[in-house]
Amino acid sequence: MKVAKFGGSSVADHAMLEQVASIIESDPDRKFIVVSAPGKRYDEDEKVTDMFIQLGEQFNSGQDYEVTLFKISQRFQAITDQLGLSDDIVARIENESRRLLRETTNTTHLTDGLKAMGEDSLARILSAYLNKRGTQATYVNPKDAGIIVNSEPGGAQILEKSYEEIHKLTERSGVVVIPGFFGYTETGVLTTFPRGGSDITGSIVAAGVQADLYENFTDVSSVYCVNPKIVDQPHEIHTLTYKEMRELSYAGFTVFHDEALIPAFQKNIPVCIKSTHDPGAEGTMIVSNKDDLSQQVVGIASDEGFSSIYVRKYLMNREIGFGQRLLGILADMDISFEHAPSGIDDMSVIIRRDHIKGDKEERLKNRIKNELNADTVDVIHGLAMVMLVGEGMSERLHVASKATKAFADADVRINMINEGSSEVSMMFGIDENKVDQAVRSLYREFFLEA
Repeated sequence: MKVAKFGGSSVADHAMLEQVASIIESDPDRKFIVVSAPGKRYDEDEKVTDMFIQLGEQFNSGQDYEVTLFKISQRFQAITDQLGLSDDIVARIENESRRLLRETTNTTHLTDGLKAMGEDSLARILSAYLNKRGTQATYVNPKDAGIIVNSEPGGAQILEKSYEEIHKLTERSGVVVIPGFFGYTETGVLTTFPRGGSDITGSIVAAGVQADLYENFTDVSSVYCVNPKIVDQPHEIHTLTYKEMRELSYAGFTVFHDEALIPAFQKNIPVCIKSTHDPGAEGTMIVSNKDDLSQQVVGIASDEGFSSIYVRKYLMNREIGFGQRLLGILADMDISFEHAPSGIDDMSVIIRRDHIKGDKEERLKNRIKNELNADTVDVIHGLAMVMLVGEGMSERLHVASKATKAFADADVRINMINEGSSEVSMMFGIDENKVDQAVRSLYREFFLEA
């Protein structure tokens, strides 16, 4: 029994939906299908979810939203016309959007309701199309599927009690089509997962029905060991562990949201990343454990947009609770930290740059200076994080020496090293404008010369 999730690029137009239907019908074990909203058909195109978000923003600010609603309707009309489906689905999209705009007084709930419309509508279309082709299929709303979440709009998390309810889906006959990206609170309020949350829905459903495999169909045939926009034709990764995938996702890999696989990981369900364009390709398997640990580094990830808060205070190491109070100031100002390397008299806290926009940076510096009596407080922008990932890295020799050689060969200065805090990764902080040359040099060192 398999759960298959199809991303936005896989359901962008009628031709892709025909391919999706063929993939579903080619394997009777693909019983549970999770879909995203239609994505871009070409580079300059708009994602349907973005159009729904724009619709809500225009309504909330008192702007005319009719053109946007018309564009959304036309996008779905083009799909249903080409697939030979009834106009009822498109009429429902327009009517339900207007109902949400008219009746939803809570702005946050309105935003979530509109964001979910793309996935919900596409699931209805796919279900209808499968039935038209002679494949028994049923659209199941996340509420009826038992996807119960907490009440954090835009950042919902699944409740443990959901899995027992979701397992009841196995009693249904035929193909079950479920919209991704959202669930319902215990009081019945629609609430969305973080962006990219259809992957989370797929993982949740796979865990709930205790699937043998969770297939995630996207526009790439496998995960590459490095960003193909930086390195031409990089090596494919055929097997990853959950830990490796999560580290790579956190550090910039865009295949998965870094929280997406947690439900599958907790239930020990293997995941396979496959291409909708080439469904017969091997893909990349993501598993709990793998037998072959001979490769030092399986992937190199990079991400930009970081800043470092540098704090210096003489005899800091003797001041019990200094780090706790520093991080407490960040928490009080709603700033999460990524890394916190420290020395005897110095401590740096790495954060996402967009967490200290506007005058927030100056307020943060003043609080640290005044409340902690720090000698020096500086904020350094323009940092990027480059991560080497590989299972068992904490026990390997020469990884750090080879990495620093690669940085030196690329004429890249290392601003920070975070080694040992993770068993499967090693993190380096460098200047943002040096990322591409650093990644290429690391790729040569670990994948070509090796």
